[in-house]
Amino acid sequence: MGRLSLLLLLAAGLAAAPDAALTEQVRRTEIAFAKTMADRDLSGFESFLSKDAMFVGRSGVMRGPKEVAAGWKRYFEGAQAPFSWEPETVEVIESGTLALSSGPVRDPAGKRIGTFNSVWRKEGGAWKIVIDHGCPPCDCAGK
Repeated sequence: MGRLSLLLLLAAGLAAAPDAALTEQVRRTEIAFAKTMADRDLSGFESFLSKDAMFVGRSGVMRGPKEVAAGWKRYFEGAQAPFSWEPETVEVIESGTLALSSGPVRDPAGKRIGTFNSVWRKEGGAWKIVIDHGCPPCDCAGK
């Protein structure tokens, strides 16, 4: 392998490293966001919401961090979280400004009851959730 080819391979590897780092940032952010539910911390939950947050669910659409927090307040009442979630898939667009995270939503016994899909935006150095859409679990076997 020539020097130029080796340099190009090394440069490609260096260019890919920030994507992996950004992906890990979003994964850690999603995990911290989910931890607010386990910790029963509604104000912590709200701190992850973009000013443009929009949550779409079975009961309709909530817009803005105050409306989303008010709509989710009932999930933070009581000693035990009614559900949990964790990212299985995290992808960041090439510009490093938007990301998608998706994964299972589980009841307290660990049974999968849904799937979340979240769009994150880098705002002032922090990842903020812009769009969230929860849905029933997919059963894609054989398709």
